[in-house]
Amino acid sequence: MGIWQDLWRGRSADFDSGSASTNSIELTKRNHTVSLTKQGAATGNLRINLSWRMRTSDIGGPQRGSLLRHPFRTFKPEVVQAHTQSMVNVDLDLGVMYELKDGSKGVVQPLGSFFGELNGPPFVKLSGDDRFGSASGETIYVNLDHRDDIKRLLVFVYIYDQTPAFDRTHAIVTLFPSNGPRVEISLDERHPQARSCAVVMIENVKGELIVRREVRFVYGFQAELDRLYGWGLQWGRGYKSKAAR
Repeated sequence: MGIWQDLWRGRSADFDSGSASTNSIELTKRNHTVSLTKQGAATGNLRINLSWRMRTSDIGGPQRGSLLRHPFRTFKPEVVQAHTQSMVNVDLDLGVMYELKDGSKGVVQPLGSFFGELNGPPFVKLSGDDRFGSASGETIYVNLDHRDDIKRLLVFVYIYDQTPAFDRTHAIVTLFPSNGPRVEISLDERHPQARSCAVVMIENVKGELIVRREVRFVYGFQAELDRLYGWGLQWGRGYKSKAAR
């Protein structure tokens, strides 16, 4: 009867522990924190991945019906429609603002080629820049073997081309610890005019690494997120090189 229970409850279940079927933890408004330390996942390299795709359901209007009236619709593959030119020009970027225990602060992001360093301060490293929403997305690594040097990390997503498009994309930020279930945060809220989103905060609280869901959309860029969380960095306009990936 398990499958019918899933159909009845839909996909809105909240998880505060690893799911046996997906080996994942979904951070939601209701269950918004998880301890990497208590999960036994506070060592090694923490991989943070941003993946996104265009919303196909929005092109032709709402197509979803009741699963109770059409229970087998969940097994039917979604029809993929061609993207228009305006839909292709969306470039989501992943970044991390960091604050270390020694007081040093900064940012790791594609814009300005601030790719960071994994085995030295800030112990945060961006692997590359995905401009097209590929399957691999963008990935940032955090060296948790230096967790005692880290005070807090703010993981955020922003739109490089300045065209508000969070309502036209389906983005997921996933944390892959070295041990235990992955942690997923979906950016499903509709904020058509937003250009940036604070996704998740990772804090060292008395030696315990706490991951807290934020999902706070703002109309500005990194400077507005900075003011929102009191980082105190100096921001200027940056650009990407045409050859950067």
